[in-house]
Amino acid sequence: MDLVTLADIRAAAAVIRPAAVRTPLLRFADGLSVKPESLQPVGAFKIRGALNAIARLPEDVRARGVVAYSSGNHAQAVAYAAKLFRIQATIVVPENAPVIKVTATRAYGARVELVPMAERESRAAELVAETGAALIPPFDHPDVIAGQGTVGLEIAEDFPEVGTVLVPVSGGGLISGVATAVKALAPGARVIGVEPELAADAAESFRTGAVVSWPAEDRARTSADGLRAVLSDLTFAHIRARVDDVVTVTEEEIADAVRALARQTRIIAEPSGAVAVAAWLRLRSPASVAVVSGGNVDPDVLAALL
Repeated sequence: MDLVTLADIRAAAAVIRPAAVRTPLLRFADGLSVKPESLQPVGAFKIRGALNAIARLPEDVRARGVVAYSSGNHAQAVAYAAKLFRIQATIVVPENAPVIKVTATRAYGARVELVPMAERESRAAELVAETGAALIPPFDHPDVIAGQGTVGLEIAEDFPEVGTVLVPVSGGGLISGVATAVKALAPGARVIGVEPELAADAAESFRTGAVVSWPAEDRARTSADGLRAVLSDLTFAHIRARVDDVVTVTEEEIADAVRALARQTRIIAEPSGAVAVAAWLRLRSPASVAVVSGGNVDPDVLAALL
C-alpha cells in the first residue's frame, strides 16, 4: 500500500495556504506547547484535508458537487470548502451529532441528512451513486491525509527540537499525516496517538497488529464525539509504519484537560480536541506538542465542564 510522503504534504500546504490558518504553537506549561487547530475557520483541523481533497478533484468532477459523512467537524470543513469552490455539498451526519456542528454545516450552505450512526457510510455511498457527486471521506484518502499532515509540517518547522507529538486518533487521518511529516523532518521525535478509553479500538489495533472495530454503540459512550470512527486499512498502514504508541485517557481526564486549556491558554477545546493534552497531563514528557484538534463544543456542554 502506497503511503503519503513529505512531498505530498508540502504540495498540500501550497494548495491550502490561501484558506487555512497556519496555527501557532502556544505555551501550555513547562514542557508542553499546544497546536490550537480550534482557530481554523471551521474550528477544527479538518479544513486542511477537505480543501486539499476538493482542490485536487478534476474540474468536471468537482462541478457535480461533493458528498461527505461525518460526526461534525469534517462535515463543516467540506461544507466550508465547497462554498469556497461554489459547488453543492451534501453531508450525511449521525443523529447524535452535536447541534452546534449540524447548525454550522447548514450555515455554510450544505444539505444535511441525519441518519443512525451505523448508516453514515452506506447512505453517503447511495448519494454518490444517485447524484454523481464525488465522495470526500473524513480520513480514508491520500489527499485528505496529506492535507491533515500540514499540521505536522508546521510543528516540525516551528519546533525542530520537538521530542514528542501527541495527536488525537479517530479514523486516523490526522495522525497519519502528522506522523509522516514529523518523522521526515524530526526523526528523533516520538509520535503518540491518543484516544478515549471508551472508544479505544485504535489502541487495541496498535497492540494486536490488525484493525479492530468496536461496535458503534460502544464508541458512542465517549463525550469525545469526534473520536468515534474506526481506522481504515490505509490509516492503519501509516500508523504501523510511523507512530510510536497509542495511549488512552479517561472521561475525567478529558474533562480536566478542557478546563485546563480554557484557564491556562484561553483556548476553548471540545472533548475530542482535548485528549492529547489529557495524555500529557499524565505523561509529562518534555519538549512536547499536543494537537488541540478542534473547539466546536456545545455551549451547554462547555458550561457544565467548566
